[in-house]
Amino acid sequence: MKRINLLALCLVMLTAWTVGCSSDRSASDGKDVLRIAVIPKGTSHEFWKSVHFGAEKAAGEIGGVEVIWKGPVVESDTGSQIEVVKDMITRGVDGIVLAPNQKGGLVDAVDEAIGEGIPVVIFDSGLEKGPDIVSYVATDNFKGGQMAADAMAAALNEKGNVILLRYLAGSESTEQRENGFLDAIANYPEINVLSSDQYGGDNATEAKEKVDQLLQLHGDSLDGIFAVCEPNANGTLEAIKNAGQGGKIKFIAFDPSDSLITGLDNGTVHGIVLQDPVQMGYQSVKTIMAAINGKTAEEFQSTGEYLATPENMKDDEIQRLLKPQIVD
Repeated sequence: MKRINLLALCLVMLTAWTVGCSSDRSASDGKDVLRIAVIPKGTSHEFWKSVHFGAEKAAGEIGGVEVIWKGPVVESDTGSQIEVVKDMITRGVDGIVLAPNQKGGLVDAVDEAIGEGIPVVIFDSGLEKGPDIVSYVATDNFKGGQMAADAMAAALNEKGNVILLRYLAGSESTEQRENGFLDAIANYPEINVLSSDQYGGDNATEAKEKVDQLLQLHGDSLDGIFAVCEPNANGTLEAIKNAGQGGKIKFIAFDPSDSLITGLDNGTVHGIVLQDPVQMGYQSVKTIMAAINGKTAEEFQSTGEYLATPENMKDDEIQRLLKPQIVD
C-alpha cells in the first residue's frame, strides 16, 4: 500500500510540473521565440546601425522573433567574426544572417552552421562559392561602381586624371564597386586612372594618411578621387580639405555620413552612391524566416542603388537614404 501511495504522489507531482511548464509556454501565446543572429561586418559605422534597424523592424512585423545583433567592432577583424558565428552555432540559433568581412575567410564557419541545420542568409558582401546559403541580399555593387564612374565623368566633363581608393583585399562588396568603377570609367577615353591599387583600410584615419601620400605624389595633376565606402570616404574628404583642394578635386563617395552630406551641400563632394541599409536588414530577416518556414528565395536579391548629387539631395527619397533610420 505504501508503494502504491508513493507512486500516486509521484504521478501527481509529475502532472503538476507538466502543467506548470505548459503555463510558462502559453505566456508567449503558445509560440516559441525564434532566435535569428544578425552578424554585421562591424558595429561602429552608421550603415550597420541602419541594417540593425531594418532587421528589428522585420522581426517586429513577423512576431515571435528575437534578433541577436552581434559583430566585431573593427571591420577587418575576420577572426572575431568567425568566433561570433561559431558562438551562434553553439547557442543553437534558428537562423544566421551574415555580412562576411572576408569572402573566403567565413566559408568554413558558414559551412559548419549549415551542417548543424542552421540556415544562413548572406547580406551586404558576398561569400565565395561553396556553402548552400538561402540567398544573398545586397546592393548590386558592380552597378554602384559604374554609377560612381559616370558621376565622376559628369563632374569632370569627361576629361582628367583620377584615383580609385580601394578598401580591403577580400571584401567582396567593395571589390565589386572597384571593378564596376574601372569597367565604366574605361568608356571615357580622356579620363586617365593614375592609381587603382592603393588600399585605404577600414578606418578614416588610415584612409586619410593614404590619400595624403597620393596627393603628395600626384600633386596638381589630380582631378578626381573615388572612395568606395564610408570610412575611406570620410578620410579622403578630410585629406582633400586639409590640402586646400576642396571643390577643386572632384570627389565621389560611396555611402553617406554627416561630413559627406555637408560636403555635398557645400561643393566639396560631387556625388554619393547610396545603398538602402534599412531594406537590407529588413529583407534579410524576412528571407531567413521564410526559409525556416520552408519557402525558397531568389539566389540574389538587390536592395537598390542610388546617386545623390548637389542637385537632387533635397528630394524626399534621397533624403531618406542619406539619413536612414538607425538603432541608437
